[in-house]
Amino acid sequence: MGDKFFKRAYGTTNQDAVEALYEDWAKTYDADVQQHGYVTPARCAAALAQHLKRTDAPILDFACGTGLSGAALRGAGFTVLDGIDISAAMLEAARDRKIYRNLLKAEPGQSPPVDQGAYAAIAAIGAISPGAAPAEFFDILVSLLAPAGLLVMSFNDHTTSDPAYTSRLENALARGEVRQLFCETGDHIVKLGSKSTVYVLEKQH
Repeated sequence: MGDKFFKRAYGTTNQDAVEALYEDWAKTYDADVQQHGYVTPARCAAALAQHLKRTDAPILDFACGTGLSGAALRGAGFTVLDGIDISAAMLEAARDRKIYRNLLKAEPGQSPPVDQGAYAAIAAIGAISPGAAPAEFFDILVSLLAPAGLLVMSFNDHTTSDPAYTSRLENALARGEVRQLFCETGDHIVKLGSKSTVYVLEKQH
């Protein structure tokens, strides 16, 4: 079952189709990805913990899904988590975890309805990629941070091979809009043999 959804995710770009994908996948998502060895959330949470020492700092878990990313952040010690996702079914699963202060339903393709500077950090764990949020959401998330705010994110193999995504990061670094605090490539979904690169970026202005 899980293999079908993985193939569908990597071939989906239209945001309405992405919403439908995760609505369909919600019931088995956790079991499917955990069975395949999905380790990127823990890697991202550990990286953020190296650079954000306030465990009570508010964090937005963008495209939180069923809350696996939030669970990893909570496991790293962070206690004030808000989640947002386009899938109502995924949000119901996240709500059952009882780890989020607030959960918001997002509209496909639209900027999160949050105030600039409301969060010390934004987590986009497996969230900006083909089959999830489009490339422009990198710029949107950076814009929502106040100076010195942190963005922890991951780019999987499909994303790092797509210039539409990588150019957003490269341009932000070149403009001095963000500073790279952490970058490490490692396992993503172990049984699929896939890798991801985890970044922690600090907004500069």
